[in-house]
Formats: sequence, C-alpha cells, structure tokens
Amino acid sequence: MKQDPGQEPGAGQTGKAPLRRKTRPVKAGPLIIGGGFPISLQTMAKKPLHRTGIPAALAELEELSRLGCGLCRFSVPTETEAELFVKLCEQSPMPLAADIHFDHRLALKCLEGRAAKIRINPGNIGPRWKVAEVAAAAADKGAAIRVGINAGSLPTALRREPDKAGAMVRAALEELNTLESLGFRGIVFSLKASDPDITVAACRDFAGLCDYPLHLGVTEAGGLVPGLVKSSLALYRLLSRGIGDTLRVSLCDSPALEVQAGAEILKTIGLREGLNVISCPRCGRSCFDEDWRFLEKAAAYCATLNKKGVVAVMGCPVNGPEEARHADLGITGAAGEVHIYRRGRLKTKTSPEKAWEVFKRELDEL
Repeated sequence: MKQDPGQEPGAGQTGKAPLRRKTRPVKAGPLIIGGGFPISLQTMAKKPLHRTGIPAALAELEELSRLGCGLCRFSVPTETEAELFVKLCEQSPMPLAADIHFDHRLALKCLEGRAAKIRINPGNIGPRWKVAEVAAAAADKGAAIRVGINAGSLPTALRREPDKAGAMVRAALEELNTLESLGFRGIVFSLKASDPDITVAACRDFAGLCDYPLHLGVTEAGGLVPGLVKSSLALYRLLSRGIGDTLRVSLCDSPALEVQAGAEILKTIGLREGLNVISCPRCGRSCFDEDWRFLEKAAAYCATLNKKGVVAVMGCPVNGPEEARHADLGITGAAGEVHIYRRGRLKTKTSPEKAWEVFKRELDEL
C-alpha cells in the first residue's frame, strides 16, 4: 500500500512535533514499534556475551533502561553466544534482539528462548527455505523480524548497482514479498548506509511504498563527533518528514551515549519529552565546572528522570545568572561560590564541593 512519505524538513522547528507516517504496529515483546506508538530508542552491545558475562550485561541493561532505551541488540555469531543470549533474555529488564548473519539455525536457537526480535540480513541469510524456518519460529513465539538492509552487504545480484539507494529498496521489497508470501507480517525494516544522503533516499523511497515500521540509523558512522554529525543530519531529515518508528545512533562509543544521543535528537525535534540540559561552552571566565565533570554528571542523571523542563549548567557570572534564571533549575559560578536558581529566583548559595549534592536534591524536587 503506497504511503505519503510525509512533510518536508523543518516540521520540528516550530516547536510542534511533525505528523508521523502511519504504520502498522509490530510487537517485539512488550515493546510496540509503529502504529503511532512513541518512537523507541535502541542500541547494541559492543562486546560478545562470553566476554562480558551475564551479570555485567544485566547491569548495563539496567542502566540503559533507566536512560530510556527500549530494546538492545546482541550479535549472535556462534552457538555459545546463542546459549548465553537465551539466558540473558530470561532476566533482562527490556526486550532483546538477536543479530543473525550467515547461519539461520542461530536465529532458531534464540527464538527457543525469549528473543523479542530477530534481525536478519537478506544479503547473507541464505535461500527462501531458511527464511521460511525463521519466520515460522518467530510466528510461533510471537517475535518480530527486522529485515536489516545495509549498503555494504547487499544481496549478490544487487551489489554492483550504481544506484545504492534504489538497490537497497529493491532488496527490502524482495524480502517483504518473501515474508508476506509466507504469511508473516511482524516485520520492521531498516535501510542503512554510511552515507547519510543514501540512507535518507532509501528510507524515504521505501516509506512511500508500504506501511511497515522503519528502524532508522546511519551505519558505520564513525567515532563520537562524526557519528553524531552524520546521524543527526540524516535522522532529522527523516523524522521531520514523519518517517521513523524506532532508531539507533550508531557510534564507536558506549551504548549509553548512543541512547542519550538518540533521546536528544527526539527531544530537539519535539518527538520526546524530557529535561533539556543547556550549558555554556566554557571560557577563561569560568569559575565553576571548568573540566565539565559536573555537566557530564548532571546530563547523565537528567536523562534518567521522567520530568519536563530546562536545566542550565553555566560557568560564570556574565551569562550564567540570566540563563539560570530562565531555566526551571539553573546553576552557575560567581566569586568562588556556586549559585542555584529555581524558576527565576536565587534559591541557594553553596560551595563547589557541595554543589552536586545540593543540585541533585533540587533536581529530585523539581
């Protein structure tokens, strides 16, 4: 069914959330993707489970859950990893997805447990009968399948196509037709490239051809700075058109930073509520938080709070007091002291050593 690809970029600049593309709902455990439900944040574990261990993995999942992550994906390249993944699913505070390449039997193994979603790649999962076995097992367990199309691992027949975005759309449609012919419709699609323009074109064109939910992201985006820039540009262009039901900001950095970055993008566009932390960039005038450790701690803590408003972490008495007054809660330095403002008035003064204790208490009461 052909869809309206949505509004032009700029929809989020007025303060109002863009009108989202209508998609069918797909369940991934307790998480519902698409169908008008909130856009969920995803991330992916950086190390194999046999190196991380179940206790450490659970601790990280708890942290990610507090930050607002809705689903975490794990690479499952071996039977040992599949066994550990199944054990982790039994205790996880959030739904988990198994990332499967080459060996469809690993998907079947994960589905024997409580895998909420299986990610398969049409470029390497194999012939139709293998897809059919995975689809039958997913249907039996009530799990979703994400068809992950990557520009770097397209099916062999499409790898030399000069139009990468068009080739990605063709690969997605071929897999859609296969799964629908098998009677399976619990599908989420992703079309990712390392080039933001190709990613945007592929997702935009595919979104106009069906009503399945889309997982957004720029793959192989790089380290923290290039990854954030590329992801922000691509995701803004898609989300402001109403395209996207779940997303991951892929970074060569921690999963926690991926989740925080995704939440910030959604808040900025108007698609997610939460505390907006503003801060001056610091200069030679700064008399508070010169090394940004306070800001990092405050931003991380604010990300775990289910509250709305503006929090200002400033550095000096030039712009600090007014910015702090305009925020719901603000903090700045002045003459060796730390001043804390709450909704326009000076609430208290304290020392730099006690600043976090006092500020955290004010945050909790906000």
